[in-house]
Amino acid sequence: MQTNLADFIRGTPEGQEADAILRACVHCGFCTATCPTYQVLGDELDGPRGRIYLIKQVLEGVEPTRKTQLHLDRCLTCRNCETTCPSGVKYGRLVDIGRKVVEARVPRPFKDRVKRTTLKEFLPRGGLFKPAFKAGQLARPLLPYELRDKLQPARQAGPWPRREHARKMLALAGCVQPAMAPDINAATARVLDAMGVQLLEAPKAGCCGAVRFHMNDQEGGRDDMRRNIDAWWPYIESGQVEALVMTASGCGVTVKDYGHMLAQDPQYAAKAERISALTKDLSEVMQAFEGEIGARMAGRIKERIAFHPPCTLQHGQQIRGKVEGVLRAAGIDVVLPAESHLCCGSAGTYSVLHPEIAHELRDRKLGNLEATGAKEIVSANIGCISHLQSGTKTPVTHWIELIDRALAGTAAG
Repeated sequence: MQTNLADFIRGTPEGQEADAILRACVHCGFCTATCPTYQVLGDELDGPRGRIYLIKQVLEGVEPTRKTQLHLDRCLTCRNCETTCPSGVKYGRLVDIGRKVVEARVPRPFKDRVKRTTLKEFLPRGGLFKPAFKAGQLARPLLPYELRDKLQPARQAGPWPRREHARKMLALAGCVQPAMAPDINAATARVLDAMGVQLLEAPKAGCCGAVRFHMNDQEGGRDDMRRNIDAWWPYIESGQVEALVMTASGCGVTVKDYGHMLAQDPQYAAKAERISALTKDLSEVMQAFEGEIGARMAGRIKERIAFHPPCTLQHGQQIRGKVEGVLRAAGIDVVLPAESHLCCGSAGTYSVLHPEIAHELRDRKLGNLEATGAKEIVSANIGCISHLQSGTKTPVTHWIELIDRALAGTAAG
């Protein structure tokens, strides 16, 4: 694709990156076939190829409109198009650049500004979100349906192991997960403890930065990233931990990209690169323990389990098959649903900002999951888990909770 970027962005780091991405696109349209919003809306401008064209226009000097903004807003940033693209177009990075430019030039309606400001101020701050979540559960019947969906009862965390091990890893508690599903990190700590690894959490670490960054408060998102780096750095500098373990794939895809996102920050660039290199999804860590898990868990879980691979895992991090491998090593009959590549509609704050599209995608996903005949659904991201659970009575949990229950002997038979 030929480009002629406008003066305001030509020659800047973002302009150079956008130019290279645009030039890689050959407009073949393969991406359109796997884009969830195109499948739901049937509009070329609600698919990757159309959005790339819109972004190209804006970066070449065409004034964006509210319609431009809406088409970019509707993108789930699932990055399914990146998996499909034969030319390796880095669409996720391009849409971040385009959204930032459009956000600065197109004023949002008042109601939209209030909703987005509330989300980006509350969600990343665990100290605010946790009491708000508890209050919301009490007031659940009075809230709009897109908020009611997010307020399911939280499962109890259970004990955090206290044994010391020579091998240590860091986990990110994150922003909403400690309130919505405190059991996920606790279960991870118990499983790793059984494998001889001690899991730690840095008290001052919080939101990975994705919430604010992807709502176009990119500097606010980078501030969250810098705070996390500051919280983790003493553990890393001292050699105390060997890896950062991400139990939410949405956080994992972001932390693995810290090196890119902070590449222009002279104070944090090298540290961010180091953090990204040390970051592993939980499935990457657990793969090393498949043999031991299999020996301990043989025959304990007999029901069929359906696995929903989050977009942030399979398209963002390009990790496929590892969760299923761990579960199968444990003797579990795990199946993927039809259309397992498609987004469930959660996509961070998307399901609150665009509930109609999100619910259509959720119900389509649940139909495919339930067609497997599985008695339980597992996933690898808190957003997907919460979103899917809002539409079904079938239990939806994190896959590590399944391993934890089986190791404890409570999931037998």
